[in-house]
Amino acid sequence: MGLLDFLIKRKKDAGAMNFYEFCPRCEANLTLQKGYDNNLSYWVCKGCGEMLINPRVETDTDIAWICDECESMLNEQPGFTEDCGKWKCTECGFVNVIDDSNLYLSDEEYQSDLHNPYKGMSDEELLEIMSYEEVAGIGGREDVVIVANDENLYVKKILSTYDESIYRYFMNNVVRNMPQIYGVYKSNKYLFVIEQYIKGITLDELIKEDGIEPKVAVGIVREVCFTLKELHNLDKPVIHRDIKPSNVMITEEGEVFLLDINVAKWRREEETEDTRLLGTPQFAAPEQFGCGFMASTEKTDIYAVGVLLNVLLTGKLPKEKQACGYAWDIIKKCICME
Repeated sequence: MGLLDFLIKRKKDAGAMNFYEFCPRCEANLTLQKGYDNNLSYWVCKGCGEMLINPRVETDTDIAWICDECESMLNEQPGFTEDCGKWKCTECGFVNVIDDSNLYLSDEEYQSDLHNPYKGMSDEELLEIMSYEEVAGIGGREDVVIVANDENLYVKKILSTYDESIYRYFMNNVVRNMPQIYGVYKSNKYLFVIEQYIKGITLDELIKEDGIEPKVAVGIVREVCFTLKELHNLDKPVIHRDIKPSNVMITEEGEVFLLDINVAKWRREEETEDTRLLGTPQFAAPEQFGCGFMASTEKTDIYAVGVLLNVLLTGKLPKEKQACGYAWDIIKKCICME
Protein backbone atom coordinates (compact mmCIF):
# COMPACT_ATOMS: atom_id res chain seq x y z
CA MET A 1 0.00 0.00 0.00
CA GLY A 2 1.53 3.35 -1.04
CA LEU A 3 2.65 5.75 1.69
CA LEU A 4 1.69 9.40 2.02
CA ASP A 5 3.16 11.67 4.65
CA PHE A 6 0.87 13.90 6.62
CA LEU A 7 0.35 17.38 5.17
CA ILE A 8 0.55 19.78 8.07
CA LYS A 9 -0.95 23.22 7.94
CA ARG A 10 -0.58 25.73 10.67
CA LYS A 11 -3.06 28.37 11.63
CA LYS A 12 -2.39 31.27 13.93
CA ASP A 13 -5.31 32.00 16.26
CA ALA A 14 -5.47 34.71 18.93
CA GLY A 15 -1.74 34.80 19.36
CA ALA A 16 -1.45 31.03 19.87
CA MET A 17 -0.12 28.52 17.38
CA ASN A 18 -2.66 25.76 16.59
CA PHE A 19 -1.68 22.79 14.46
CA TYR A 20 -4.15 21.17 12.08
CA GLU A 21 -3.39 18.12 9.98
CA PHE A 22 -5.11 17.70 6.65
CA CYS A 23 -5.45 14.82 4.22
CA PRO A 24 -3.25 15.49 1.17
CA ARG A 25 -5.82 13.82 -1.07
CA CYS A 26 -9.14 15.45 -0.11
CA GLU A 27 -7.86 18.09 2.37
CA ALA A 28 -10.26 16.92 5.08
CA ASN A 29 -9.26 18.12 8.55
CA LEU A 30 -7.85 14.97 10.16
CA THR A 31 -7.63 16.63 13.56
CA LEU A 32 -11.43 16.81 13.72
CA GLN A 33 -12.02 13.18 12.75
CA LYS A 34 -13.21 10.98 15.62
CA GLY A 35 -10.49 8.77 17.04
CA TYR A 36 -7.63 10.59 15.31
CA ASP A 37 -4.36 10.97 17.17
CA ASN A 38 -1.13 12.12 15.55
CA ASN A 39 0.72 9.50 17.58
CA LEU A 40 -0.99 6.70 15.64
CA SER A 41 1.19 4.73 13.22
CA TYR A 42 -1.33 5.23 10.44
CA TRP A 43 -4.77 6.70 9.89
CA VAL A 44 -7.44 6.05 7.27
CA CYS A 45 -9.01 9.37 6.30
CA LYS A 46 -12.75 9.28 6.96
CA GLY A 47 -13.25 11.73 4.12
CA CYS A 48 -11.77 9.81 1.20
CA GLY A 49 -10.46 6.52 2.66
CA GLU A 50 -6.80 7.32 1.91
CA MET A 51 -4.33 5.55 4.17
CA LEU A 52 -1.91 8.05 5.70
CA ILE A 53 1.29 6.92 7.36
CA ASN A 54 2.91 8.78 10.23
CA PRO A 55 6.31 10.13 9.06
CA ARG A 56 7.99 8.73 12.19
CA VAL A 57 7.45 5.16 10.96
CA GLU A 58 10.58 3.93 9.22
CA THR A 59 10.13 1.65 6.20
CA ASP A 60 12.60 0.10 3.74
CA THR A 61 10.38 1.35 0.91
CA ASP A 62 7.16 3.32 0.71
CA ILE A 63 5.04 0.34 1.78
CA ALA A 64 3.03 -0.15 4.96
CA TRP A 65 2.67 -3.76 5.99
CA ILE A 66 -0.46 -4.37 8.07
CA CYS A 67 -1.26 -7.57 10.00
CA ASP A 68 -4.17 -9.39 8.36
CA GLU A 69 -5.43 -10.50 11.78
CA CYS A 70 -5.20 -7.53 14.17
CA GLU A 71 -4.33 -4.71 11.71
CA SER A 72 -1.20 -3.71 13.65
CA MET A 73 1.57 -2.14 11.57
CA LEU A 74 4.31 -4.71 11.08
CA ASN A 75 6.91 -2.12 10.00
CA GLU A 76 7.20 -0.98 13.62
CA GLN A 77 7.80 -4.43 15.07
CA PRO A 78 11.44 -5.16 16.05
CA GLY A 79 13.25 -7.32 13.51
CA PHE A 80 10.72 -6.89 10.71
CA THR A 81 12.08 -6.57 7.16
CA GLU A 82 10.27 -6.43 3.86
CA ASP A 83 12.26 -9.34 2.43
CA CYS A 84 11.56 -11.78 5.28
CA GLY A 85 8.95 -13.76 3.29
CA LYS A 86 6.76 -14.39 6.33
CA TRP A 87 6.36 -12.48 9.56
CA LYS A 88 4.71 -13.51 12.82
CA CYS A 89 2.93 -10.48 14.26
CA THR A 90 4.26 -9.72 17.72
CA GLU A 91 0.86 -8.35 18.74
CA CYS A 92 -1.42 -11.31 17.93
CA GLY A 93 0.88 -14.11 16.68
CA PHE A 94 -0.70 -14.35 13.20
CA VAL A 95 1.76 -15.36 10.47
CA ASN A 96 1.58 -12.87 7.59
CA VAL A 97 2.91 -13.57 4.10
CA ILE A 98 5.17 -10.71 2.99
CA ASP A 99 5.28 -10.48 -0.80
CA ASP A 100 4.20 -8.19 -3.64
CA SER A 101 0.90 -10.04 -4.10
CA ASN A 102 -0.24 -8.55 -0.81
CA LEU A 103 0.05 -4.93 -1.94
CA TYR A 104 -3.07 -2.82 -2.41
CA LEU A 105 -3.70 0.44 -4.23
CA SER A 106 -6.25 1.68 -1.70
CA ASP A 107 -7.55 1.01 1.78
CA GLU A 108 -10.90 0.01 0.25
CA GLU A 109 -9.16 -2.71 -1.75
CA TYR A 110 -7.24 -3.82 1.34
CA GLN A 111 -10.36 -3.95 3.55
CA SER A 112 -12.29 -5.86 0.88
CA ASP A 113 -9.56 -8.49 0.62
CA LEU A 114 -9.08 -8.55 4.40
CA HIS A 115 -12.72 -9.55 4.94
CA ASN A 116 -12.81 -12.01 2.05
CA PRO A 117 -13.67 -15.31 3.80
CA TYR A 118 -12.12 -17.36 0.96
CA LYS A 119 -8.71 -15.68 1.07
CA GLY A 120 -5.90 -18.22 1.25
CA MET A 121 -7.63 -20.97 -0.74
CA SER A 122 -6.06 -22.34 -3.90
CA ASP A 123 -7.79 -21.61 -7.22
CA GLU A 124 -8.76 -25.28 -7.43
CA GLU A 125 -10.37 -25.27 -3.99
CA LEU A 126 -12.15 -22.00 -4.71
CA LEU A 127 -13.63 -23.31 -7.96
CA GLU A 128 -14.74 -26.48 -6.21
CA ILE A 129 -16.52 -24.78 -3.32
CA MET A 130 -18.08 -22.20 -5.64
CA SER A 131 -19.72 -25.05 -7.57
CA TYR A 132 -22.16 -25.35 -4.65
CA GLU A 133 -25.05 -22.94 -5.17
CA GLU A 134 -26.68 -21.48 -2.06
CA VAL A 135 -30.35 -22.48 -1.82
CA ALA A 136 -31.58 -21.41 1.61
CA GLY A 137 -30.39 -20.38 5.04
CA ILE A 138 -30.81 -22.46 8.18
CA GLY A 139 -32.25 -20.73 11.22
CA GLY A 140 -31.48 -17.29 9.83
CA ARG A 141 -27.75 -17.94 10.04
CA GLU A 142 -25.25 -16.85 7.39
CA ASP A 143 -22.57 -19.37 8.41
CA VAL A 144 -24.76 -22.46 7.89
CA VAL A 145 -26.66 -22.72 4.60
CA ILE A 146 -28.24 -25.35 2.37
CA VAL A 147 -26.43 -25.64 -0.97
CA ALA A 148 -27.01 -27.61 -4.16
CA ASN A 149 -24.65 -29.34 -6.56
CA ASP A 150 -25.79 -31.62 -9.40
CA GLU A 151 -29.35 -31.48 -8.03
CA ASN A 152 -28.22 -32.88 -4.66
CA LEU A 153 -28.59 -30.92 -1.43
CA TYR A 154 -25.79 -30.42 1.09
CA VAL A 155 -25.05 -28.19 4.07
CA LYS A 156 -22.20 -25.66 3.84
CA LYS A 157 -20.70 -24.48 7.11
CA ILE A 158 -18.27 -21.61 7.66
CA LEU A 159 -16.44 -22.37 10.90
CA SER A 160 -14.20 -20.21 13.05
CA THR A 161 -14.06 -22.81 15.85
CA TYR A 162 -12.95 -26.28 14.75
CA ASP A 163 -10.36 -29.02 14.74
CA GLU A 164 -9.53 -29.48 11.05
CA SER A 165 -8.03 -32.93 11.59
CA ILE A 166 -11.34 -34.26 12.97
CA TYR A 167 -13.30 -33.04 9.96
CA ARG A 168 -10.75 -34.55 7.58
CA TYR A 169 -10.89 -37.84 9.49
CA PHE A 170 -14.68 -38.01 9.18
CA MET A 171 -14.46 -37.17 5.48
CA ASN A 172 -12.73 -40.54 5.02
CA ASN A 173 -14.39 -42.45 7.87
CA VAL A 174 -18.19 -42.46 8.08
CA VAL A 175 -19.73 -42.81 11.55
CA ARG A 176 -23.23 -44.25 11.92
CA ASN A 177 -26.01 -41.67 12.24
CA MET A 178 -23.75 -38.66 11.77
CA PRO A 179 -23.75 -36.47 8.62
CA GLN A 180 -21.16 -37.58 6.08
CA ILE A 181 -18.45 -35.01 5.30
CA TYR A 182 -17.94 -34.45 1.57
CA GLY A 183 -15.50 -31.54 1.48
CA VAL A 184 -13.15 -29.60 3.75
CA TYR A 185 -11.59 -26.31 2.56
CA LYS A 186 -9.25 -24.11 4.60
CA SER A 187 -8.89 -20.36 4.12
CA ASN A 188 -6.76 -18.01 6.19
CA LYS A 189 -9.49 -17.49 8.77
CA TYR A 190 -12.17 -20.13 8.31
CA LEU A 191 -12.81 -23.79 7.67
CA PHE A 192 -15.49 -24.46 5.03
CA VAL A 193 -17.23 -27.81 5.35
CA ILE A 194 -19.63 -29.46 2.91
CA GLU A 195 -21.64 -32.18 4.62
CA GLN A 196 -24.67 -34.38 4.10
CA TYR A 197 -28.04 -32.63 4.26
CA ILE A 198 -30.30 -34.35 6.78
CA LYS A 199 -33.99 -33.56 6.36
CA GLY A 200 -35.81 -33.72 9.64
CA ILE A 201 -36.58 -31.93 12.88
CA THR A 202 -34.28 -31.30 15.83
CA LEU A 203 -35.21 -32.34 19.36
CA ASP A 204 -35.23 -28.68 20.29
CA GLU A 205 -37.96 -28.03 17.72
CA LEU A 206 -39.81 -31.23 18.64
CA ILE A 207 -39.95 -30.31 22.33
CA LYS A 208 -41.41 -26.90 21.53
CA GLU A 209 -43.98 -28.25 19.07
CA ASP A 210 -45.45 -31.44 20.55
CA GLY A 211 -43.34 -32.60 23.45
CA ILE A 212 -41.92 -36.13 23.58
CA GLU A 213 -43.41 -39.26 25.12
CA PRO A 214 -41.13 -40.88 27.76
CA LYS A 215 -40.73 -44.13 25.82
CA VAL A 216 -39.79 -42.19 22.66
CA ALA A 217 -37.36 -40.00 24.63
CA VAL A 218 -35.55 -43.05 26.02
CA GLY A 219 -35.35 -44.59 22.54
CA ILE A 220 -33.85 -41.41 21.07
CA VAL A 221 -31.21 -41.16 23.79
CA ARG A 222 -30.41 -44.85 23.31
CA GLU A 223 -29.66 -44.18 19.62
CA VAL A 224 -27.45 -41.21 20.57
CA CYS A 225 -25.54 -43.55 22.88
CA PHE A 226 -24.92 -46.02 20.04
CA THR A 227 -23.35 -43.22 17.98
CA LEU A 228 -21.27 -42.03 20.92
CA LYS A 229 -20.09 -45.58 21.54
CA GLU A 230 -18.69 -45.67 18.02
CA LEU A 231 -16.95 -42.29 18.50
CA HIS A 232 -15.50 -43.34 21.85
CA ASN A 233 -14.26 -46.70 20.53
CA LEU A 234 -12.28 -45.34 17.61
CA ASP A 235 -8.55 -46.15 17.65
CA LYS A 236 -8.16 -42.50 18.65
CA PRO A 237 -11.40 -41.69 20.51
CA VAL A 238 -13.34 -38.53 19.65
CA ILE A 239 -15.25 -36.59 22.31
CA HIS A 240 -18.27 -34.77 20.84
CA ARG A 241 -18.55 -32.16 23.65
CA ASP A 242 -21.77 -30.51 22.41
CA ILE A 243 -24.67 -32.91 22.92
CA LYS A 244 -27.90 -30.92 23.27
CA PRO A 245 -31.45 -30.95 21.80
CA SER A 246 -30.56 -28.71 18.85
CA ASN A 247 -27.75 -31.10 17.83
CA VAL A 248 -29.94 -34.20 17.66
CA MET A 249 -32.17 -34.58 14.58
CA ILE A 250 -35.00 -37.01 13.85
CA THR A 251 -35.55 -37.77 10.16
CA GLU A 252 -38.90 -38.43 8.50
CA GLU A 253 -38.04 -42.14 8.65
CA GLY A 254 -37.45 -41.94 12.41
CA GLU A 255 -33.63 -42.16 12.27
CA VAL A 256 -31.70 -40.32 14.97
CA PHE A 257 -28.72 -38.24 13.81
CA LEU A 258 -26.09 -36.57 16.00
CA LEU A 259 -25.00 -33.27 14.43
CA ASP A 260 -22.18 -30.72 14.74
CA ILE A 261 -18.61 -31.66 15.60
CA ASN A 262 -17.46 -28.02 15.74
CA VAL A 263 -16.06 -28.34 19.27
CA ALA A 264 -15.21 -32.06 19.14
CA LYS A 265 -11.71 -33.08 20.22
CA TRP A 266 -9.45 -36.10 20.22
CA ARG A 267 -9.16 -37.95 23.50
CA ARG A 268 -5.61 -37.46 24.81
CA GLU A 269 -4.53 -39.46 27.83
CA GLU A 270 -1.75 -37.05 28.76
CA GLU A 271 -4.01 -33.98 29.06
CA THR A 272 -4.96 -32.82 32.54
CA GLU A 273 -7.29 -30.07 31.31
CA ASP A 274 -8.80 -28.81 28.05
CA THR A 275 -6.63 -26.33 26.18
CA ARG A 276 -9.77 -24.62 24.82
CA LEU A 277 -12.79 -24.25 27.09
CA LEU A 278 -15.74 -24.82 24.75
CA GLY A 279 -19.26 -26.18 24.96
CA THR A 280 -22.85 -25.18 25.65
CA PRO A 281 -23.64 -24.01 29.20
CA GLN A 282 -26.13 -26.21 31.11
CA PHE A 283 -25.31 -29.26 28.95
CA ALA A 284 -21.51 -29.11 29.22
CA ALA A 285 -19.64 -31.06 31.89
CA PRO A 286 -17.65 -29.05 34.48
CA GLU A 287 -14.28 -29.91 32.90
CA GLN A 288 -15.32 -28.13 29.69
CA PHE A 289 -15.18 -24.84 31.56
CA GLY A 290 -12.13 -25.52 33.70
CA CYS A 291 -14.16 -26.53 36.78
CA GLY A 292 -13.43 -30.26 36.78
CA PHE A 293 -10.43 -32.40 37.66
CA MET A 294 -9.46 -33.58 34.17
CA ALA A 295 -9.59 -32.86 30.46
CA SER A 296 -12.67 -33.86 28.45
CA THR A 297 -13.08 -37.63 28.20
CA GLU A 298 -15.84 -40.05 27.25
CA LYS A 299 -17.43 -39.16 30.60
CA THR A 300 -17.90 -35.60 29.33
CA ASP A 301 -20.35 -36.84 26.70
CA ILE A 302 -22.05 -39.13 29.23
CA TYR A 303 -22.70 -36.10 31.44
CA ALA A 304 -24.41 -34.30 28.55
CA VAL A 305 -26.48 -37.41 27.73
CA GLY A 306 -27.79 -37.41 31.29
CA VAL A 307 -28.83 -33.77 31.06
CA LEU A 308 -30.39 -34.40 27.64
CA LEU A 309 -32.49 -37.31 28.94
CA ASN A 310 -33.73 -35.27 31.89
CA VAL A 311 -34.73 -32.39 29.59
CA LEU A 312 -36.60 -34.76 27.24
CA LEU A 313 -38.49 -36.37 30.13
CA THR A 314 -39.30 -33.26 32.18
CA GLY A 315 -38.71 -30.27 29.92
CA LYS A 316 -36.33 -28.96 32.59
CA LEU A 317 -32.66 -29.18 33.58
CA PRO A 318 -31.84 -31.60 36.43
CA LYS A 319 -31.29 -28.70 38.84
CA GLU A 320 -34.78 -27.39 38.04
CA LYS A 321 -36.76 -30.64 38.00
CA GLN A 322 -35.67 -34.23 38.30
CA ALA A 323 -37.04 -37.11 36.27
CA CYS A 324 -38.91 -39.82 38.19
CA GLY A 325 -38.06 -43.37 39.18
CA TYR A 326 -35.42 -45.50 37.52
CA ALA A 327 -34.72 -42.85 34.86
CA TRP A 328 -33.46 -40.48 37.55
CA ASP A 329 -31.09 -43.16 38.89
CA ILE A 330 -29.50 -43.33 35.43
CA ILE A 331 -29.41 -39.54 34.98
CA LYS A 332 -27.92 -39.04 38.43
CA LYS A 333 -25.14 -41.49 37.63
CA CYS A 334 -24.43 -39.66 34.34
CA ILE A 335 -24.07 -36.22 35.93
CA CYS A 336 -22.45 -37.24 39.21
CA MET A 337 -18.96 -35.82 39.81
CA GLU A 338 -17.78 -39.30 40.80
